[in-house]
Amino acid sequence: MHEGEPGRSTDAPWIGRPGARPGVLLLGGGDRPLVRAATKRLQPLITHHADIVLADLEGREDLSRVKADFAVVLGGDGSILRAANQMGTGQVPVLGVNLGKLGFLADLSPNELEQVFPSVCAGDCRIVEHLMLNCRVLRGGRLLHERLGLNEAAVLGGPPYSMLDIDLYVDGELATTYGCDGLIVSTPVGSTAHSLSAGGPILRKDLQALVISPISPHTLTVRPVVDSADRSYELVVHEPSEATSVVVDGRVLCKLAPQDRVCVQRAAPKFKLVEVSGHSYYRTLREKLGWGGRIKTTDRRVPGV
Repeated sequence: MHEGEPGRSTDAPWIGRPGARPGVLLLGGGDRPLVRAATKRLQPLITHHADIVLADLEGREDLSRVKADFAVVLGGDGSILRAANQMGTGQVPVLGVNLGKLGFLADLSPNELEQVFPSVCAGDCRIVEHLMLNCRVLRGGRLLHERLGLNEAAVLGGPPYSMLDIDLYVDGELATTYGCDGLIVSTPVGSTAHSLSAGGPILRKDLQALVISPISPHTLTVRPVVDSADRSYELVVHEPSEATSVVVDGRVLCKLAPQDRVCVQRAAPKFKLVEVSGHSYYRTLREKLGWGGRIKTTDRRVPGV
């Protein structure tokens, strides 16, 4: 892959500095007792191998200009989404520790962190970059709101509940009009979140694509669409209800007025995930999403290989 291309795997950038210790952000949802207990348990381990540049368990700090080598995020995927939002244009690699229910991004348990953290600090890990999206809302050509997203941008109806007609433009050309309860534009990372619940496909996290998934479409032939992340996507609701809103990564960006244009494009910043040995993509799918079927333990190698 080319230098700077999202999805590429690189070595840890903090290695090669003899005698230096990595600088770490310690983040998480401090309002949860499990996170506070895990912080108390794991902080001595972290400080033994790294320097904590900043600890923020309240999610209030602007991390976009904080200099750190990587972040340890305690909680779950929601905590990682919040951390990515806090980092804004200054994304640093994230090592996620799962204290929630799913933990698709927060892949390590606290016990696993204790085992692998010294190796991570020594550079024995991979940094994998994933695309993020930028969502803008325009009214009469004027920018009203803008937000960076890791999972998805969605137009949701809200009460009073009724079907929406949503125009989808791709690179300025009208692609189709959806009759549905809402429309999701998802990144590959977000393909296992709201989009999956709406019947969308699972995309490998390093693919350079976006998924357009209608929510409860009125027409049986309507299916989710996968297209290049290098295109520009615009959503227009001609008759929104009072509560029709744009939601980015689960947070309401704004309510929509008729003819507002919701513009979704690939963002310049890239989300960076620290991956350690033994945690493969398909293992995560099997264990986190309860994939059906089973893996046979018999030797299935091709004869002669």
